[in-house]
Amino acid sequence: MEKMQMIAMVQAYTGVGIGLMIGLGALGACVGVGIMCSRFLEAAARQPELTDSLQGKVFLLLGLIDASFIIGVGLALWFATGNPLLAQLN
Repeated sequence: MEKMQMIAMVQAYTGVGIGLMIGLGALGACVGVGIMCSRFLEAAARQPELTDSLQGKVFLLLGLIDASFIIGVGLALWFATGNPLLAQLN
């Protein structure tokens, strides 16, 4: 294959990978937050006296779930702007 075709293929597959990283990361984070918050509401409805102690833990886990998605977005941006795979072709 010609060098320009190889570069185009790497960029095309990188674009597909970036879309999958961001899309599946967002899907996983949204599903995780939804499940966790529904369980928190169930627990708060069953035992209202535990709501204050559970609420802090829920917010901590919300931050961790969102942080994992933000790390995925950061990696996707790194591949979009400074693709290390293109350096191998030179």
